[in-house]
Amino acid sequence: MEKILIIDFGGQYNQLIARRVRECGVYCEVKPWTTPLTQLKAFNPIGMIFTGGPQSVYLEGSPQVDPAIFTWGVPILGICYGCQLMAHLLGGQVTPAQDDSAREYGKTLTHYDTGCKLFRDLPSEGVSWMSHGDYMARVPKGFSLTARSGTCPSVAIADERRGFYGVQFHPEVDHTQGGVDMIRNFLFEVCRAKGDWTMGDYKKTAIANLRQKIGPGKVLLALSGGVDSSVAAALLAEAVGPQLTCVFVDHGLMRLNEGNEVEEAFSKWNINFVRVDAETRFLLKLAGVDEPERKRKIIGEEFIRVFEEEAKKVGAVDFLAQGTIYPDVIESGAGEAAVIKSHHNVGGLPDYVDFQEIIEPLRMLFKDEVRQLGRELGLPEYLVSRQPFPGPGLAIRIIGDITKEKADTLRQADFIFREEMSKVGEDKNLNQYFAVLTNTRSVGVMGDGRTYDYTLALRAVTTSDFMTADWARIPYNLLDRVSTRIVNEVKGINRIVYDITSKPPATIEWE
Repeated sequence: MEKILIIDFGGQYNQLIARRVRECGVYCEVKPWTTPLTQLKAFNPIGMIFTGGPQSVYLEGSPQVDPAIFTWGVPILGICYGCQLMAHLLGGQVTPAQDDSAREYGKTLTHYDTGCKLFRDLPSEGVSWMSHGDYMARVPKGFSLTARSGTCPSVAIADERRGFYGVQFHPEVDHTQGGVDMIRNFLFEVCRAKGDWTMGDYKKTAIANLRQKIGPGKVLLALSGGVDSSVAAALLAEAVGPQLTCVFVDHGLMRLNEGNEVEEAFSKWNINFVRVDAETRFLLKLAGVDEPERKRKIIGEEFIRVFEEEAKKVGAVDFLAQGTIYPDVIESGAGEAAVIKSHHNVGGLPDYVDFQEIIEPLRMLFKDEVRQLGRELGLPEYLVSRQPFPGPGLAIRIIGDITKEKADTLRQADFIFREEMSKVGEDKNLNQYFAVLTNTRSVGVMGDGRTYDYTLALRAVTTSDFMTADWARIPYNLLDRVSTRIVNEVKGINRIVYDITSKPPATIEWE
């Protein structure tokens, strides 16, 4: 199978590079820059991409690669930090920009040499997305300048004889005009990829890898009933069948009726399904905790402890499986990347886990890819296209401390929101929507009397990959019906607000 190796130096857009490559029908994997050279070479890529990163290549301790990587005869595309690293290691000179005008951030008019393979069949100028404060003062021997801006003559460099290309901007982001075409040119014009990788191929490879790793061992899957864990269950069931036990932990923070719906859906499958009622123990652990990261870590650890207990009942379980996906990994701080929030199944895990290994077969997939894989595995559409629901559940949709009363209040309000959206088909236009119980109380008036109750926030977004998202323009009359029903039917809420913030700067969830 043709493979592109993406070496991660900790940049904020690195997950998008993998998406763009896969969208072109070419398989790729992301490896941290600390991966030993022997492992990188064993991957046997037809091309490599060096990602961006927050550091400066000339500083001591900055992420590096062994210069021997340039002797493999494999084409390389360096992006931002990756471009500067290539120049630095091959004999060029990278320095801090001498003045503010040489630093470039955001949308920048860029001029391209369309004779270069990377820019073939593209317009000779367009807007690119810059994010660099360093400058290539001298390019390495054998390289030529292939793009420039008004303030920087070395926006892109190329040694076409060796297949080495570097750009100081980010072609992977939507803001760069023709950026995807540049990546496509690198894949097909430079690396000579065929572009014949499909999700069906991924399924076959994943099943084969799982069988090899698990062997005769037993696997316990943490099943939430959401899209990710459902697809992971189907994949593992295909791979090891009766060796799999799926444990659904009802932590008392599910949506209204959700526990019963999950049990009903999976009881029809030919798997060992176990439901654990753990509401009391989770609420006791969370009592008085209002800091979001602590909530996630408490829930992450308690999940593990429940799974360990259930594993002992099953007997000699070797592996714990989770439906972790790539955005979970990125936001939890992968490699050099910053921690946005610790997902309970990644950064929220305790230091000690009583399993031989944790298996995450979806770890390198984005949400839309997970849904495609689910369809390849024959999952029903209602499961594949289901609204995402975080593992910590309502715990991260209740701002402040958590009580059963608050959870019940939010459950009712969230159900009304989802019911009204579904009635008019608006749910089909959205990728995620939910209610948040804030810890803000305000004065209201009901029945000629004063109230001092909670404010409820409604959140709805559209997104393709859950790494970026835009707030949804829900019709006012629909919001009006939802608001009226909630304040009339749900005790303890007297004010409704609607969140009109995109991601970034916000995240989709509030905590």
